Amino acid sequence: MMENYEDYSDQRSLSLDDASSADESPHGIELSLESSVDATPYIGQRFVTHDAAYEFYSEFAKRCGFSIRRHRTEGKDGVGKGLTRRYFVCHRAGNTPIKASSESKPQRNRKSSRCGCQAYMRISKNMDSGVAEWRVTGFTNHHNHELLQPNQVRFLPAYRTISETDKNRIFMFAKTGISVQQMMRLMELEKCVEPGYLPFTEKDVRNLLQALKKIDQDDDSVDLLRMCRNIKDKDPNFRFEYTLDVNERLENIAWSYASSILSYDIFGDAVVFDTTHRLTSFDMPLGIWVGMNNYGTPCFFACVLLREENTRSFSWALKAFLGFMNGKPPRTILTDQNVSLKDAIEMEMPRTKHALCIWFIVAKFPSWFNAVLGERYNEWKNEFYRLYNMEMIEDFELGWGSMVNSFGLHTNRHISNLFALRMHWALPYLRDHFLAGMTTTGPSKSINAFIQRFLSAQTRLAHFVEQAAVAIDFKDQAGEQQIMQQNLQNILLKTGAPMEAHAASVLTPYAFCKLQDELVLAAHYASFMLEEGYFLVRHHTEMEGGHKVIWNSQQGNISCGCRQFEFSGILCRHALRVLSAMNCFQIPEPYLPIRWCRYYNTVPSKTLQGGLSDYSDQVQALQSMVSNLITESSKSKERLDLATEQVSVLLSRIREHPMSAQR
Repeated sequence: MMENYEDYSDQRSLSLDDASSADESPHGIELSLESSVDATPYIGQRFVTHDAAYEFYSEFAKRCGFSIRRHRTEGKDGVGKGLTRRYFVCHRAGNTPIKASSESKPQRNRKSSRCGCQAYMRISKNMDSGVAEWRVTGFTNHHNHELLQPNQVRFLPAYRTISETDKNRIFMFAKTGISVQQMMRLMELEKCVEPGYLPFTEKDVRNLLQALKKIDQDDDSVDLLRMCRNIKDKDPNFRFEYTLDVNERLENIAWSYASSILSYDIFGDAVVFDTTHRLTSFDMPLGIWVGMNNYGTPCFFACVLLREENTRSFSWALKAFLGFMNGKPPRTILTDQNVSLKDAIEMEMPRTKHALCIWFIVAKFPSWFNAVLGERYNEWKNEFYRLYNMEMIEDFELGWGSMVNSFGLHTNRHISNLFALRMHWALPYLRDHFLAGMTTTGPSKSINAFIQRFLSAQTRLAHFVEQAAVAIDFKDQAGEQQIMQQNLQNILLKTGAPMEAHAASVLTPYAFCKLQDELVLAAHYASFMLEEGYFLVRHHTEMEGGHKVIWNSQQGNISCGCRQFEFSGILCRHALRVLSAMNCFQIPEPYLPIRWCRYYNTVPSKTLQGGLSDYSDQVQALQSMVSNLITESSKSKERLDLATEQVSVLLSRIREHPMSAQR
């Protein structure tokens, strides 16, 4: 609704200068071309243009603690005769009309700042002197709301401006991939202003980048697809999928590299699908599939950019991922808590166990519990981790109830939600599912560091796929160096047991160290045979309890109630204690998983057997075998001499072999 402001053309200002009148001679008053520090609007005040009047009133409003906006204009003798009257009002004037609700289009419930304030200034066009001028014919400074302090008024939208120089600076920062928060800190340092005192806010910068995205998105999307097609032309094993909306604009796109698909064939049993990030420059949700290889380093599987975060988009992303990976779903997928993603996983990966990443949950603890618990926060956090790592479901649930009582968290909604979702994150409920050790601190930090490097490859959208490939290649090279360093380390046997030496010769150093820790601890346990093939294993200091272990010597099968092998692929101390007591001198083959063995680095077994005939696949397989050759040969001078001799012979034979024109 339009507010009515009475015509005070023949009245004096109600609250300001009584000596000013609209009837005063135009020749006795100078036109107001500038404002003084304490200048106040008054009836009869004159301006050369209506824009000059607006600027004057805006400066006055800023000093008083409010901002203004243009309200309405009027013409003389009907439409088409030119503008003759203009109203400027307080930014809180008027009332927001109620929008009609629509079932098909949900409304955004924003709280309006408008409260019907009647403060205003009206100017009218006057031609009495033969020269067009604008005269103040109405003014009141009565507000029905509190006025802001000088340190607050600058946050009003009317006074938040980004100059062209600052815009160019922001665009330059955006190309480097730094966050908006970092941009603000840099510009504060450059301008020598205190934090928070720039003439614009982080929200303004985000809006500016979003506007840039809308301007460039169509062209950039075309460039992105062209970039993917170019990569595909160079590498036929590069895979990508995309969708277009009804306007033929890019909606979603997913891609994976040839090396990632090969890695997934072995290490895709447990996958993290991280959807907690956005592509900063274009404010697009970003999803990254990551796993853990046999040397404990992260491996990239695929990436997706989505326009929306809903079930339909996530469902498409999961279908694209499965298509890249030849229809092979992971055994376990770990994600952040997201209802839409949960629904999509249930539809597209019904046989995959869906778990929640503990590090995504723990990252939210400070904001959830710091203020609530105060000095007891760290004490509560330690108790949470104790419960999280328990083996038995019954012990967890009893402990959780005690924790809630001890810390007075009965009504805390975050605690209630965590307990409702306990089957998706608490280890007692997940020990039957393989998670590749990605619930511990070390791997989670390593994966997060890799993702941060991946995210730093942000300039234009079209370059993201290419720069991400560079980031992944850098990570692969760093991983190869770590593998080389691990393999060159002298393995120190701690128990002298034949099983330890056997494991050291088969497992990667990363996996062996975990098994070795269990072997060392196994010596602290006693085993009691309850009946043929059934054992009770208990710590030597305990008189009750223990873990039940079942050992089938004929079939070579062993299982323990703690379920550590099912969970991590590493035998537990209880099972190792029984094997030792039963005079086993080697780890049974089923308990040396291929994914933790030395000779399964990035090449699937079918590749090593020549199962893949594709030229590019064979080249990558050869590269991996050469890397393994160097690793194994460098362990002793004798091995190095043998490898040098044999490779020299092989190289001579290859050079003599005729080359085919076809690949």
